[in-house]
Amino acid sequence: MKILQQLRKQERGKDVEELLKHIPYAQFLGLQVERHNHLIMTILPFKETLVGNTNLPALHGGAVGAMMEMTALIQLIYDSASEILPQTIDVSFDYLRSARDQTTFGQAFVTRRGRRVANVRTELWQEDRHRPIAISHGHFLLNSLDAP
Repeated sequence: MKILQQLRKQERGKDVEELLKHIPYAQFLGLQVERHNHLIMTILPFKETLVGNTNLPALHGGAVGAMMEMTALIQLIYDSASEILPQTIDVSFDYLRSARDQTTFGQAFVTRRGRRVANVRTELWQEDRHRPIAISHGHFLLNSLDAP
């Protein structure tokens, strides 16, 4: 990914806000990022275009899944010095409750990181962080030169 290489060369590799500006799907979703120490929190403000079930209304499962995967990737990018975007090997999503028509928050935790593969757990919530709306577990392929 060229933009990630450019940001690293400009010594702005930790500027995840700038990185998001270059990811079209993140722009479509309206995904935002805040940093809290070494953890990244993603924020998805509610938009009518993201509604999948108009009867509730509830966010589309694809938007929720995309937010979980992007949250994990952004945390891995922030944690590493790699100039190459981690590749998704597999991700499993657990949808725990409907994502209502309000702002959604997410945070990812790298549970294990090897030389080639990282395991990441992601949690999304809305009003109460202790009542997640969805969680995911994913495996991501890292640049082999970016060992811990």
